[in-house]
Amino acid sequence: MRQIVASAATSAGFAQSAVPWDTPNGAKLQPHATPKKALQFPQDFGAHPDFQTEWWYITGYAPSGDGSGPLGFQVTFFRSKVASTQQSASKLAAKQLLFAHAAVSDVDNKTLHSDQRIARWSGLPAGSNPADQAWAWTQDTGLHLQDWSLTRQSDGRLAARVQAKGFALDLSFAETQPLLLQGQGGVSRKGPSPQHFSYYYSLPQMAVQGQIRLQGRSYTAGAGSLAWLDHEWSDALLPPGAVGWDWLGIHMLDGSALTAFQLRDKAGRAVWDGGSFRAGSTLYTFTQGEAVFQPTRWWQSPRSQARYPVQWLLRTPADFYIVKAVFEAQELDSRNSTGAIYWEGLCEVFDSQQRLAGRGYLEMTGYASPLRL
Repeated sequence: MRQIVASAATSAGFAQSAVPWDTPNGAKLQPHATPKKALQFPQDFGAHPDFQTEWWYITGYAPSGDGSGPLGFQVTFFRSKVASTQQSASKLAAKQLLFAHAAVSDVDNKTLHSDQRIARWSGLPAGSNPADQAWAWTQDTGLHLQDWSLTRQSDGRLAARVQAKGFALDLSFAETQPLLLQGQGGVSRKGPSPQHFSYYYSLPQMAVQGQIRLQGRSYTAGAGSLAWLDHEWSDALLPPGAVGWDWLGIHMLDGSALTAFQLRDKAGRAVWDGGSFRAGSTLYTFTQGEAVFQPTRWWQSPRSQARYPVQWLLRTPADFYIVKAVFEAQELDSRNSTGAIYWEGLCEVFDSQQRLAGRGYLEMTGYASPLRL
């Protein structure tokens, strides 16, 4: 396994907050208000149980070789720390909660198939506590939640295995490009105050192999199939006033990678924004105000009644883009796990000359109700 040491932003200006942050379970948690160290790999591929919130997020696109429409897929594992005031010494006590979401977007039928899992983790090493139905490795990528998993194999590839209601994923992912450190050396600012930040890296343009089963039919993910991994962990991701975010990760057709996001208030105004554009070995990290999202078409969910922008005009230092959902009905209801209803699905990106420039995933949260982490 390669050893990578990435420089993180210095701690100057990241003052410690005097007030603990509220956690979803109602207790108090003192956040990591200062980045403490440079990211180190492979260890930082693994879990960071002392942080409140963490996720590993894989999205992908698999063109069909038999003439039918392409499929989109996503697998996300979340980890949430239970506040220490609620913990006990018992092996049955939950020190961490693990959640997982998976979905397949069927473009031909304009249908999203999704499922979810939730289980408690004692925080003990994998396999050491028979009561655990879920656990995470801390030295490399390794998530297990009941019959779902995301792990690194001996050949360095990542493997995702999901047995879900109506679909199944058995996929492996191989890196084709170097790790992309978001923000300043992997420290991604998330608000006007520097105490709102996350550690954040991406692996775009990953090659995909394997099988997707959907409603009894098997699809092979092979040539032309691409996946994107985001891994992010934080104690204070949402700044005051933010109710959700809009995010996209795009595989550009020329091999470059576009990331853009905004954290949004209840009136739809950007509280903070950011992103990056990497072409070859050149990485440009956006400064605040350089990623501007303007909705140009909306869709209302018949289930939640939430209204989502399914087409955007996106201004970045790389170009002006039009972002279009491949189809509208890609809303995911996760109220049985993380509690949120949000939109997440395949999109296409067109450049300022109205040419198809890339494909990827668009995620929009906080439209059905304010997001709580």
